[in-house]
Amino acid sequence: MAAQRELVREALAEAHRREWAHVLTATVRLTRDLDLAEECSQEAFLTAVEAWERDGVPRNPGAWLTTTAKRKALDALRQASTLRTKLPLLVEPEMTDDGPGDRPDGGVIADDRLRLVFTCCHPALAREAQVALTLRLVCGLTTPEIAHAFLVSEPTMAARVTRAKKKITAARIPYRVPETHELPERLDAVLTVVHLVFTTGHTAPSGDTLVRPDLVARALDLARVLLELMPDEREVRGLLALLLLTDARRATRVDGSGELVLLEDQDRSRWDRQQVADGRVLVVDALRGGRPGRFALQAAIAAVHAEAPSWADTDWRQVVGLYDLLLQAWPSPVVALNRAAAVAMRDGPAAGLVALDALDAGALAGYRYLPATRADLLRRLGRAGEAATAYRQALDLTDNAAERAFLQRRLAEVGG
Repeated sequence: MAAQRELVREALAEAHRREWAHVLTATVRLTRDLDLAEECSQEAFLTAVEAWERDGVPRNPGAWLTTTAKRKALDALRQASTLRTKLPLLVEPEMTDDGPGDRPDGGVIADDRLRLVFTCCHPALAREAQVALTLRLVCGLTTPEIAHAFLVSEPTMAARVTRAKKKITAARIPYRVPETHELPERLDAVLTVVHLVFTTGHTAPSGDTLVRPDLVARALDLARVLLELMPDEREVRGLLALLLLTDARRATRVDGSGELVLLEDQDRSRWDRQQVADGRVLVVDALRGGRPGRFALQAAIAAVHAEAPSWADTDWRQVVGLYDLLLQAWPSPVVALNRAAAVAMRDGPAAGLVALDALDAGALAGYRYLPATRADLLRRLGRAGEAATAYRQALDLTDNAAERAFLQRRLAEVGG
C-alpha cells in the first residue's frame, strides 16, 4: 500500500507539472469561467489521489484529469440557476477544442498556453497581478513558489492573485486571443512571466533537486513560440538568448552526488555548445538597432560568461559595464546585487562589499542571495566570524536542498 501511494504521489506530481495548463485550458473552454475552471481542475487532482490508489495510475493521466475536471465543471454548471450570470470570463464563439493552430479569424497565437498567458496579461491588470496570475494559472505554480519569485510573503501573494481574479470578473475581461495590434503592449509582461518560469525551474525555490527541468522546458518552449509569433521583437530574441545561454550550463551545475557546483568550478567543456551558439546569434540580433532592452542586456552578460574559456579569463570589466547599462534599463535591486558581485570579481572582495553595503537592504529583505553574497565576500576577506553569521542568515532563507548543503559546507569551512 505504501509503495502504491508513493507511485501515485509521483505520478500526480509529474502530471501536475506537465498537464496542469492543458487541463485548465480545456476546462475554461467548457465553463467560460476562469475561477470555476481552476477550482474544478484542482478538484480533479484531489480526486485522482483516491481513485489512482484504488484503480492504479491511468495510461494517460492528462486525459483522465481533463475528463474528470470537465465532468466536475458540468455538474457545477447544471447546478447553477442561471448560467449567463456566472460567466465573468467570456469566451469568443470561435474558440473550440481543435487544439493549437491559427485562429480562423486571423489571430496569430499558435499555442493554447500562450492564449492564456496573453489573457492573464491584459492591460486592465497591474503588472504584478499579470505575472502572478499567469504563473498560477498557466504554469500551476503554488502560492509559496510565486511568493519566492516575487520576494513577498505568501499572504501578500495570495491576496494579489485573488484581487487579479476579482478584477477579471469586474472588468469582464474576455478569454480570447488579442489582436495583432494589441500584442506589443502586453509583451513585456509576457516576457517577464516566461523569464520567471525559467528562473523558478533553473533554481527551484524548494525541493531536493536544484533544477526543475519541466519548468525550464516549458519556459524555453514558450519563448520559442513567442519568437515565431513576433520575430521582429528584439526583446523576444533577447529573452530566448538568455534562456539558452543560461540553460547551456545545466549539466555542470551539480556533481554526481547532486551537490551544487559554482560557475567558477564548472567543467565548461560539458556546456551545451549548440545552445551557446544559438544564444550568441540571438543576442547579437537583440543588441542591434537602438538602445537594448533588459533581456537583451542580461543575455549579453550570459554570453560573456559563455564565451570565456575559463573563470579566470572572464572579462569582468565588460560584465560590470553591461550591469551598468542594465541598471539604467531596469533599476532592480537584484540587478544591483549582481553588479556588486561582479565588482568584487573585477576589483576584489573589499570593493564588492562596499558596493553591497550601498544597496537598499530593505528592498532585498528575504532574498537569500543577499546574505549568501555577503558571506562569500567576508569569507574571501578572512572575516570568518562575520561570514559565519551571514551564512546562517542565508540558510534561514533557503529551502532548496542543494543550496542548503552548499551553504552548510561553506559555514563549516569558516568554523561555523
